[in-house]
Amino acid sequence: MHFDFSSAESLYLQVANQIEEAIFSGAFAEGTQIPSTTEISRQFKINPATVLKGMNILVEQQLIEKKRGLGMFVMAGAQTKIIAKRKASFFEDYVASLIVESKKLGLSKADLQRLIERGYGHE
Repeated sequence: MHFDFSSAESLYLQVANQIEEAIFSGAFAEGTQIPSTTEISRQFKINPATVLKGMNILVEQQLIEKKRGLGMFVMAGAQTKIIAKRKASFFEDYVASLIVESKKLGLSKADLQRLIERGYGHE
């Protein structure tokens, strides 16, 4: 995990996003324990209440759960939920605006498909 203390993004949101990214990438597998609030706060010198606030976002999203006396664990299906959320965001953030811009340029659906295929050819 890496935190930017000079970022405009709140630290608690950075905590939530970093843990979510670790679940998405498989670094924190479903059913496994994630580092405790204390561990994260000590390692990165972040207030424990800030770390807990970030973790609570993920609890509300049902990505992690607290097991009393044991700690926080990644819930079953968490990675699938994150992928679904990111696909929706991808559409809203990229695809929708791409279509709007392509219409402004007078590109047809077929033109856009050719451009996308051309882009995949440059990988």
